[in-house]
Amino acid sequence: MTGWTLRRRLVVVLVSLLIGVAATIGTLSTLALRESLVDQLDERLDQASIRALGAHEGPRVDAQNDATAAGEPAARTGGTRALDVPPPGLDTPGQGAGTVTLSIRNNIELSGYIDAVGSYQSLTDEQIVVLEEVEPDGRPRTVSLDDLGPYRVVAERTADGTLVVTGLSSQDVTATVSQYLAVEVIIAALGILTAALAGGALVRRELRPLERVVATATRVSQVPLHRGEVAELERVPDADTDPGTEVGKVGSAVNRLLDHVEGALAARHESETQVRQFVADASHELRTPLASIRGYAELVRRMPDEVPDDVLHAMERVESESLRMTTLVEDMLLLARLDAGRPLGSEEVDLTALALDAVSDAHAAGPDHRWRLDLPETEESDDDIDDPSPTIVLGDEGRLRQVLVNLLANARVHTPVGTTIVTSVRSDGETVVLTVRDDGPGIPESLRNHLFQRFSRGNAARSPGSGSTGLGLAIVDAVVRAHRGRIDVDGTPGATTFTVTLPVAGVTAETAAPAGGAPAA
Repeated sequence: MTGWTLRRRLVVVLVSLLIGVAATIGTLSTLALRESLVDQLDERLDQASIRALGAHEGPRVDAQNDATAAGEPAARTGGTRALDVPPPGLDTPGQGAGTVTLSIRNNIELSGYIDAVGSYQSLTDEQIVVLEEVEPDGRPRTVSLDDLGPYRVVAERTADGTLVVTGLSSQDVTATVSQYLAVEVIIAALGILTAALAGGALVRRELRPLERVVATATRVSQVPLHRGEVAELERVPDADTDPGTEVGKVGSAVNRLLDHVEGALAARHESETQVRQFVADASHELRTPLASIRGYAELVRRMPDEVPDDVLHAMERVESESLRMTTLVEDMLLLARLDAGRPLGSEEVDLTALALDAVSDAHAAGPDHRWRLDLPETEESDDDIDDPSPTIVLGDEGRLRQVLVNLLANARVHTPVGTTIVTSVRSDGETVVLTVRDDGPGIPESLRNHLFQRFSRGNAARSPGSGSTGLGLAIVDAVVRAHRGRIDVDGTPGATTFTVTLPVAGVTAETAAPAGGAPAA
């Protein structure tokens, strides 16, 4: 029954029990009926045997035996034939059709039976042999007389030593039992079929509450619980939470589980909100002292008085680290604002122009890499002069520029000198696809699953001395999702590709963005 539904299992168990009960009752009742019919037949056999024994006590028997001894043909024949003179006991009043008798005295055999029309017929040699083997103890036995079929017979000896065997046909008993058994099987089959149909309907009705519980759990499982604050979760109806029933216990347990889940989600969301607010507040408050530190360090470097070299070096390091810390604070503040759902700018931005500027800046920052720009070819015509660029999207220019800068910086930092980095921009009319591809060493499989998580860094061997904060790709993912887009990554060595897909200006996100997307930051 592996893989079967509970409904099917219950119906099968019900039908199996009914079959077992019906088979037991049928077997016992059939045996009881047969025993009763056999007892009745044995009573009739006893009466027939008494009549046959009484018929052997008289002059008729002696005269018939003397005639047989004087040379008249004996009763034994090679086959069945009609008898003019029946053997003693067969023509006694009360003997019915199917009665068989055999008497043996002084090696003289007299035998015959009454057929269905009341005529006297002789027995065959084989039938006589079977009757001769019956033990003369007065107990009924069942034997088979070839063509005559099954018989109940009893054998006894008279006072003068004559063996008298009397038998009655048991075909009526067998036919009655067979007919009863056939009727019983038909009735049991109809009853089991009816019970299976009715049981299936009843089991289906009784399992409906469980199906409602399953449907509720299924709908709850489809709720995106990972997306921040979650609305109140659906509960199992009160009608399906009765603790007095098994299904009600399941429904009640599901509701308690949902209460715990909802409470945990609320606590998590509150904690995340507090952490997010703290990061935003701390980042905002740190900007002013960092600017002051950087300003004072620059002021010391520009003092007209002679400053020792070691002091100048220390001030340069202070200024450099404060600048790096300012960048980190700005990144954290940006992520906190994006997490809080702060609206971004909404204006038309040409990604082709952004790509030109970003690649130019990346070339200046990393002249030891080979930078390529792959842009779509355009055909100039009078009809297209007023048409907007097909790579225009609606969004925040500064944040989209940061996406490009971070992707190019990530490719530069995490690839060796001499790596070729190709930036391309394409549009299919509904989406703009921006790709940054390099022929570097690729991304390890262990890093791909949390590539867009915050503070996720590559190994030191792949990016030695990069000083990466691990927020670059997290910012890229957050900004792209805030623009209703998606980002995908292929970390194949020699063809590492980051693909950003954004809807063209005027196209809805449902139309532009395919299903799926990058992992949540």
